[in-house]
Amino acid sequence: MIISTGTASGKSLAYLTPAVAACLDGGTVLYLTPTKALAADQLRGLRELRVTQLRAACFDGDTPFEERTWVRQHANYVLTNPDMLHRSILPRHAQWSTFFRRLRMIVIDECHGYRGVFGSHVAQILRRLRRVCARYNSSPTFLLASATASEPGAFAMRLTGLEMHEVTVDASPKGATTIALWEPPLTELRGEGGAPVRRTATAEAADLLADLVLADVRTLAFVRSRRGAETVALTARAKLADVAFSLSNHFPRTPHSDATATPEQTADHHASASEQRAGIADHLDTRSSARADEPSAEAGNQPGAESGNEPSEKAGNQPGVEAGNEPGEKGSNEPSAESGNEPGEKGGDERTAADELGKESRERGAVPDSSLSWALPDMPDQPDWSELPNKIAAYRAGYLAEDRRLLEKALRAGTLMGLASTNALELGVDVSGLDAVLIAGWPGTRASLWQQAGRAGRDGRDALAVLIARDDPLDTYLVHHPQALFGRPVEAIVLDPDNPYVLGPHLCAAAAEIPLTDDDLPVFGDTTAAVLDDLVAKGMLRRRPAGWFWTRRERATDLADIRGGGGAPIQVVESSTGRLLGSVDEPSAHTTVHTGAVYLHQGETFLVELLDLEAGVALVSSATPDFTTFARDITDISILATQRSQPLGPGTLHFGEVEVTRQVVSYLKRRLQSGEMLGDEPLDLPPRTLRTRAVWWTLPASAVAPLAEAGIDLGGAAHAAEHASIGLLPLFATCDRWDIGGVSTELHADTGLLTVFVYDGHEGGAGFAERGHARAVDWLTATREAIVSCECERGCPSCIQSPKCGNGNEPLDKRGAVRLLDTLLPPQ
Repeated sequence: MIISTGTASGKSLAYLTPAVAACLDGGTVLYLTPTKALAADQLRGLRELRVTQLRAACFDGDTPFEERTWVRQHANYVLTNPDMLHRSILPRHAQWSTFFRRLRMIVIDECHGYRGVFGSHVAQILRRLRRVCARYNSSPTFLLASATASEPGAFAMRLTGLEMHEVTVDASPKGATTIALWEPPLTELRGEGGAPVRRTATAEAADLLADLVLADVRTLAFVRSRRGAETVALTARAKLADVAFSLSNHFPRTPHSDATATPEQTADHHASASEQRAGIADHLDTRSSARADEPSAEAGNQPGAESGNEPSEKAGNQPGVEAGNEPGEKGSNEPSAESGNEPGEKGGDERTAADELGKESRERGAVPDSSLSWALPDMPDQPDWSELPNKIAAYRAGYLAEDRRLLEKALRAGTLMGLASTNALELGVDVSGLDAVLIAGWPGTRASLWQQAGRAGRDGRDALAVLIARDDPLDTYLVHHPQALFGRPVEAIVLDPDNPYVLGPHLCAAAAEIPLTDDDLPVFGDTTAAVLDDLVAKGMLRRRPAGWFWTRRERATDLADIRGGGGAPIQVVESSTGRLLGSVDEPSAHTTVHTGAVYLHQGETFLVELLDLEAGVALVSSATPDFTTFARDITDISILATQRSQPLGPGTLHFGEVEVTRQVVSYLKRRLQSGEMLGDEPLDLPPRTLRTRAVWWTLPASAVAPLAEAGIDLGGAAHAAEHASIGLLPLFATCDRWDIGGVSTELHADTGLLTVFVYDGHEGGAGFAERGHARAVDWLTATREAIVSCECERGCPSCIQSPKCGNGNEPLDKRGAVRLLDTLLPPQ
């Protein structure tokens, strides 16, 4: 069964009741979640039930080894994730035999997170789980839960391979959520090619977060990347530090009145405190109105990039990444990142919104009778203003487990009023008490948007959600076309368990667990027989009369990289002390911890001294540089096979298999305060090769000749159309920009024509390019509209530029891109 109802609608109670009952009846329950944070939160809730017969325990990467034996032998409610199920529980199923024999229920929470290549891997892991259960004569019930699954029954059947009942009626009470679409203003700065620079989404998010915390509005800011989360928290804390310094000068602390004070002295003291509260309110109002004239510097913002240049913990192909397990190389010649650090005007009435929320909180009795009363109690002592910045922190994967648990506890307790997080906190973690959510940049899908917005206003309260547009074609399109967001169903969840690059490794793992037989073939899908023949031919499996056997010494589970990490994570170590700061997945290391990179960790800034890929270590040292860094890469693409072709206007639309070679070749240095280019430093890193699937379109010479005669730069026009089309594909396929990449050329070696490619950034493909092929006319029409509607003259990051384009955004031709798409698209 799948329960698909809104956030905070009671889904947890719906599966918790029969699950606990099964444990009380002598059975066991397996709870599967995409993230460690959600498992830890669920465990806390189970322990609060205080049911002595319920022996619940987490079994994940954070579980100490000395506790794992106890969990296997005694726990009857085990909370884990697909990674541990794949690498530990299923390969060692004999050690779990008692647990599997009594297994009554398998709960798959936040199941919409299992999509794309990651979802395809999880689908095969669940099929392996079903085989192991059958081995121990158990037939558990699968119960799935999701707040944002489209066609839930069909999706759940695809994920588990089982027939599904669905529950979709939601009668739970809901508070009102006010949703704002917020576009940062253009600044007077100029970027590459003289393009206007828009104030970054993370700079706006930092300002809003600081203001909301000042107004006593408990707020969670979702940022697309690890670096972005650190930057928002760092910038917001700096703003609160400025406020604290200013307030401490205007309103110094006063001594506490003692028992010997006269009534007249006490009355004068209270009158003085009242005057100070009024003065502080005036002071903050003045600061808020004056801030529009102040430049707002941002410390090295770099949200999720298409090429994995700044990996993003997302609910897409990789929901809620666990520590040291971020998305790997998603491959792209046109990554998306904000140029960062540009000062500029900050418009809007966010103080008014904050004050309204503060008023609402006071009316429900959540906070005292002043938006600043947590800092200004009606008592003789004034607060210690220096504690103000400590009310904001960052949260992301890559932190040590104990640090993440402390942050979650502080947010629930109200010690923290503001948290800048990657979407590691998107999936179901109970952070009740939130009043507002800031979403810095389109999260990739409508499903993720509503999931993140649903973090605020739980328990039936009203809430505020603000989507802050990045300097990005899709974000620009959405804030100008709200009809694309509201009143639309969430996207269909795309996963392809039959992908041979996914199926093959899991067949090897299944054979290592229990030899495969002919009866197992239907469990794994229709293409299983052909993939098994290929595995036998490659010597991966051996065929014997009893079935297929794994005969190698190495672990079969190592063949499947389910998170797309591309190898063992790189450990980030402080060179002077040997302190382990965190980890980065190996492909992302090329772009985030390359030699010379600026690395942020819990508000501290470091410079990377050395990246040693063989040793799996990045050595860093503490520093305070006045610049930030952005990696550049180059990409080549060749066509291996064309599977489908059809006419598109005077051109042709294709879909097929390609090979992409990508190499990080240099990094840019930009000044923090102004965004000024300081240089382009070369790097010597190995190339990475990806066999995947792509959609591409070509135009014959007869169609482009008139454009060339009109003075249009054909290469620049194709390049601009490629950038913009990558930005708009997530509107038509369940992906985000880091899931896809692109290449364009005026004359491609394999086609002999002007060609624009958009490809899946995952080995073997993920179905995104195929969906783009199916909806090519709608997709490319929206791409043209996004370019035309942008207010810039020659092109900017909101329409055709990419801050980390491997070619330095040269050449680009905005007018030419519109003419090129007009030529390609059939008349309306």
